[in-house]
Amino acid sequence: MIIRDRQIGGYNDPTYIVAELGINHQGDIGIAKQLIEAAARAGANAVKIQKRVPRVSTPKSEWDKLRETPWGSLTYIQYRERIELSIEQVYDLKWYARRLGLDFISSVWDRESLRDVIELLDAIKIPSAMLTNRLLITDAALQPQPTILSTGMSTTEQIWDAVFEYRSWSENQLAILHCTSTYPCSAEELNLLLVRTLQEQYPDLVIGYSNHSPGIIAAVTAVALGAKIVEAHITLDRTMWGTDHAASIEPAGFARMISYIRTTELSLGNGIKMIYESELPNLRKLRGVT
Repeated sequence: MIIRDRQIGGYNDPTYIVAELGINHQGDIGIAKQLIEAAARAGANAVKIQKRVPRVSTPKSEWDKLRETPWGSLTYIQYRERIELSIEQVYDLKWYARRLGLDFISSVWDRESLRDVIELLDAIKIPSAMLTNRLLITDAALQPQPTILSTGMSTTEQIWDAVFEYRSWSENQLAILHCTSTYPCSAEELNLLLVRTLQEQYPDLVIGYSNHSPGIIAAVTAVALGAKIVEAHITLDRTMWGTDHAASIEPAGFARMISYIRTTELSLGNGIKMIYESELPNLRKLRGVT
């Protein structure tokens, strides 16, 4: 898979790190830019936003539920519309990310949003909630950009159906991310070995991991298990108001996660047993081998 000019998924290719802004910007373009700056400083390869038309992608059964917010008591649909970025803001954020050397990705929650932002994207993300939206997957398959598909809240059969739908329309590049859609996710439900299962089931696709664990251990472990893409939520402060902050990583932790991932990549080696040059002095001293 190639995203912009980066080769992803090959044996020696570095893990592709995506900093997920999600809704942690709270609809504030200034906070969004601070998150992008933090992602760039940490060493991420890309940032990702979310784009939706709330009255299309939000189930009507949720619209009128009241929610206490920093802006007062709002219905859920009012809240969703309050934190939604405008197309103009998305344009601004894309070029801000590009100036900092970052690729730009968006989760698209409906077909209209995909049409609105497609020209700005280096890759398309289909979020877990939309994995069963066949029309949206078809639309994504018909675009030139590669697609990344998250698999939270889904069965093996639903994942297979989504991949089949995509492949029915396109041989374009596709990645699958293992994901558990709980915010935050407990260790007992991370099920990281699914990274290997997906590799076995889809050997021709790039397999990665979307993290909703509040720490950095899960993401690093996923890389050790073979994940070639890691997506993690980034926040300025985990105590900020909002549902996703508790499942997010603050800037210092995000930088540490990437550092540990890069060290893990170096540590994995090639799986071939050899005697290293650094071992030769001890070989001579302890075995008397010359």
